[in-house]
Amino acid sequence: MKIRYFSDTDTALIEFSEAPVVETKEITENLYIDLDGNGNLVSMTVEHAKKQANISEVSFLQMAKGGS
Repeated sequence: MKIRYFSDTDTALIEFSEAPVVETKEITENLYIDLDGNGNLVSMTVEHAKKQANISEVSFLQMAKGGS
């Protein structure tokens, strides 16, 4: 997974795979998802990321089996 932030446009791009994008769906006016040919999520774009996704703070937590 890669997260790219473009400060000039306040846009965050979250990439889940490197598969070719076949379709882009608008979820809201600030959120778009890209899908591959099998309908799997490839990436997600968040416009106005500072406000919409609190992109100023990003953390990663890997949860153990059983949710603990």
